Amino acid sequence: MSDPSRPSLNPLLHPSEAEPGLPCAEALLAGTLALMTGYAHTERTGDREAMGRKIAAHLESLARMDGLSPHFRTMAGNLNNRWSRRLGLAAGEGAAVPAGPGAAELQRRLWHTAPEALQ
Repeated sequence: MSDPSRPSLNPLLHPSEAEPGLPCAEALLAGTLALMTGYAHTERTGDREAMGRKIAAHLESLARMDGLSPHFRTMAGNLNNRWSRRLGLAAGEGAAVPAGPGAAELQRRLWHTAPEALQ
């Protein structure tokens, strides 16, 4: 049992969790994958629309979640944008998440800086 007076060392654990369990990010990802499976297997329009909206909302939450790598957050944001366009969602309904650094920024970070002096 964790001590509620001490902050959790894992930033992905939900603060209200008194017992060890799935970290928030893992639970959210597991729920998203389960919804995607349900979306793929149902043909009922109303169910698909509701699941699609929830998938977009989960992806938006993952894209904004602190503690996840920038690459993972970018991927979640890109997926959110695709699902949102597919469902015709407007901003604030799970659409258009700023996905973190763009591809150009990530590519620039891979470059090595030139040394100030040569030996």
